[in-house]
Amino acid sequence: MRIAIPIVAEKLCMHFGHCEQFALLNVDEKTKEITGKQVLVPPQHEPGVLPRWLGQQGVNVIIAGGMGQRAQSLFAESGIKVVVGAPGDEPEKVVAAYLAGTLRVGENVCDH
Repeated sequence: MRIAIPIVAEKLCMHFGHCEQFALLNVDEKTKEITGKQVLVPPQHEPGVLPRWLGQQGVNVIIAGGMGQRAQSLFAESGIKVVVGAPGDEPEKVVAAYLAGTLRVGENVCDH
């Protein structure tokens, strides 16, 4: 499994389309352990670009603070699960909580 976290200043960025980088974390689904991490600068944000690009990176799950409905729909069409309302923590903490089933999610902070 590969999980993408939009980040700014090394923490989860609350607005998906405004992030500086993406932390891509590889996870062993059986042991629920992070097995690798890659940080990439995304292409310029335009409608439809990030879902396609993250799909090309092998991402299965995206955890974000907020994401617009159109982006969520594009990810769903690509078979990529979206989790919104996550806190602005370090990517490893967010993913560890997700894997443990303890990730506390709130409201989607994007309303577009």
